[in-house]
Amino acid sequence: MNLERGTIHSDAELMELIQHIGFLPLLPCDIRGFSAEEAVDDECQYVVLPDGSWDWPLWKWKGTIITDSPCVYGKFFAGKAGFISREWWPDFCNYRRSRHPLPEDDTIEQIILDTLRENGSLITRELRAACGFTGPKMRSRFDAYVTRLQMATRIVTEDFVYPLDKHRRPYGWGWSLLTTPELLLGREACSSEHTPQQSFDLLYSHLRQLLPRATDKQIQKLLD
Repeated sequence: MNLERGTIHSDAELMELIQHIGFLPLLPCDIRGFSAEEAVDDECQYVVLPDGSWDWPLWKWKGTIITDSPCVYGKFFAGKAGFISREWWPDFCNYRRSRHPLPEDDTIEQIILDTLRENGSLITRELRAACGFTGPKMRSRFDAYVTRLQMATRIVTEDFVYPLDKHRRPYGWGWSLLTTPELLLGREACSSEHTPQQSFDLLYSHLRQLLPRATDKQIQKLLD
């Protein structure tokens, strides 16, 4: 299966693509054509319905993909969300963590991680409240910490939780259910036999072959 525009028509096909290529941002990035949104057919794109509601099959597939296929989801690519196959996760995690070491004790980042470890998994607003970020203008500040921890491969999205309407039907954009990759996958799945430099070389070589039109700077940005 190749990364070609408009060739994906179902969540099953997108799962297969992710496993085949290993890495896939959800939405367009600065590498043209390298995203799930660009890979799916027009019928799977965002659309506003006549009654004012919306439909977006790709958005709805996210939860199914991360629960039913061997991949990891989070804000891994320049602060934007995407998928990484579990085959490539150990080396990606190994290299990325060498660039972003564990936060020091008593920092906000460490408090966030400790809270997740104690609770197992929490939706974003529950995690924010548990960490004491309940005052005005605290949401964006807290979200920035969580994004940095996802970029450091310390936090991942386990699933998506949706509110229910009066008919018990899910609606809205959904809330990320956050956890640590060690709790979700196990410690062994987050460790590599390679050095960070060896992991980088493997990742870079794979992405260079996958994305022949990308510049060295663009590939480096994906990995850092």
